[in-house]
Amino acid sequence: MNIKKSIVVRVRVAFLVVCVLACAIFYKLTRIQFSDGEKWKKISKERRIHYQPVFATRGNIFSDNESIMATSLPFYRVAFDPTIAKAESFNAGIDSLAMLLSRFYKDRSEDYYRRRIKNARHAGRRYIRLHGRQINYQDKKMMSQWPIFREGKNRGGVIFEKVEKRFKPFGILAERTIGFINEDKNGAGLEFSFNNDLAGTDGEALFERIAGGNKPVYDGTEVKPLHGYDIKTTIDINLQDVAENALYKQLMATNAEYGCVIMMEVKTGEIKAIANLGKVKGGYIEDYNYAVGNQGRTEPGSTFKLASMMAMLEHNPTISLADSIDTGNGRYRIKNTYMSDSHHGGFGKITVQQVFEKSSNIGVAKLMEQTFSTNPQAYVDYLNKFGLGSTLGFQMEGEARPYIKNPQDRNWYGTTLTSMGIGYETKISPLQTLAFYNAVANNGVKIQPIIVKEIRKADQVIQSFHTRVLNEKVCSDETLKKLRAMLEGVVEQGTARNIRNKDYKIAGKTGTARKVKNGRYVREYSTSFAGYFPADNPKYSCIVIIDSPKGVNVYGGDVAAPVFKELADKAYARDLAMHQPLQARVIPERNSIPNPEAGSLDDLTLILNKIGISNHTAGVDEEWVQVKPMQRSLKFESNAMLKGQVPDVKGMTLRDALFILGNEHLQVEVQGVGKRVQKQSLEPGTVINEEKRITIVLS
Repeated sequence: MNIKKSIVVRVRVAFLVVCVLACAIFYKLTRIQFSDGEKWKKISKERRIHYQPVFATRGNIFSDNESIMATSLPFYRVAFDPTIAKAESFNAGIDSLAMLLSRFYKDRSEDYYRRRIKNARHAGRRYIRLHGRQINYQDKKMMSQWPIFREGKNRGGVIFEKVEKRFKPFGILAERTIGFINEDKNGAGLEFSFNNDLAGTDGEALFERIAGGNKPVYDGTEVKPLHGYDIKTTIDINLQDVAENALYKQLMATNAEYGCVIMMEVKTGEIKAIANLGKVKGGYIEDYNYAVGNQGRTEPGSTFKLASMMAMLEHNPTISLADSIDTGNGRYRIKNTYMSDSHHGGFGKITVQQVFEKSSNIGVAKLMEQTFSTNPQAYVDYLNKFGLGSTLGFQMEGEARPYIKNPQDRNWYGTTLTSMGIGYETKISPLQTLAFYNAVANNGVKIQPIIVKEIRKADQVIQSFHTRVLNEKVCSDETLKKLRAMLEGVVEQGTARNIRNKDYKIAGKTGTARKVKNGRYVREYSTSFAGYFPADNPKYSCIVIIDSPKGVNVYGGDVAAPVFKELADKAYARDLAMHQPLQARVIPERNSIPNPEAGSLDDLTLILNKIGISNHTAGVDEEWVQVKPMQRSLKFESNAMLKGQVPDVKGMTLRDALFILGNEHLQVEVQGVGKRVQKQSLEPGTVINEEKRITIVLS
């Protein structure tokens, strides 16, 4: 009985406690709802509404002819406030809207979209994102005409949230040079180096936190963003394309690890092409800027012999290119090591000119010993005077710092002087090597390479970048004369004679440097060719690096020089100012009239008038013509070159044909030997679509 009574008492006490708690909760809810309601609503609103950045539109990156290389395109996410539209408009348009959404996104049924929007309206939800997929501007314009949406943001409730994406019209062309920048403001290339100019200044506006996202609140307090500036580069799209294609083909053919090409104008220092390709599974991509950065800073090998020869000629002007050097049988003992030449059996006794042309390591080493063995510091001082020990102050971030040894360094050995003389025990980037070669081409004036010409806001130039002289005269005119003769000799009868041609002269130097792995030199090579053209009046300088090529021929002349030649041919073909003027010749006999078949109207009239051949130009206003014989004279007929169509180059010289086809971005394969084009694989007038290759046959 006592137990039963105890249980009843406990139950009653528990019941009373629950009743008290329920009353307390009811009292608190009532107080919050009615007495403190306004207070909590105010706090909730303050927490829901907050300022959020409105991102500025990023500036464009242009090529030298103002083709867009990188731009920001607007994309949109479609959101909706279903509570805004009036009942009449909503009910009349919801079925059509649901149908259009279903057909556009093609992932859900009409019923799904209808149900989702109606449920959100009934629940009072003021923000729903209709789909995660982003749409472009044309899609946005189309959607703006749909039922309910056509009422606009304030009366229809549609919200197009702008999202900008970086777009490169030329795809992967110059991808690493253009670069990128991530959310942490880290990156590479022009996007990173000029981020402060490209990024602009973000604005801000009020946004309200709503289930499903943030809805903008336009109350007049928003700060508009200041859009970024545009930058105009020095890159020539056509030469860039040729550089990348030529480099890619050679890398694939030699299975090399990476390669880079830089081409710039001699007088201005403007970089016209800069290609960097690294090996990945299945091919090559622009994964790093080897031309400028630390990974491309290597022992240059024989291309550095130009600096050594310049130092020796400056230190001892009496050295003549005709002086003899005995290189022996190809092996030479220096201290406790041996140096060898690439030619089996050695070169024997050769001239200083031939030492450079044949790239004799022993010949350069002996000259270095004769000139600097008692004062190696003088050699290092010359290198620093030439600017090889300093950075160029290049416009892009990440320029590698050169490494030049000093006699006071701990790692200066008895063999260091001669090793440095042939391009070892020192490190320099391809861009720094090119700047030095460019100085030789530029009559001794060393200038700073540039890749950005202008920073602009629309058509207004905010900042211009001009040629900056780093060294007024790297060496004497007498030394320059000797160096240029040696560089021309390398191509005419030396290690790069495979790229010699009769149309224009190339001057340059090959390089083949053994690589170091685990502290030891191995039989893997970094090959290079650096030079300029035309040699008698330099317009462009260029360097090609191909690292670790595989195969039988792994020397700079076999691997890197052909890439240089392909790019040089393209630049020469499209730049008539570099062409030598045609020499008119007198025809002694007039029994037959020569028929040039086709060519440039100006060139043909000049020649024919000079040699006294009657010609008729009446009614011809085209730059290019075909020639028809007419009794004792020649008649010109227009040969129109229509943009986007295959030109008619039959009868033209190879030089003219390459120029015209190159302007249409066609890749040309030449077959046969002769002076003029006899056949072409693509018929004249054919629209150039995906077909980018044409074969021409000479006869």
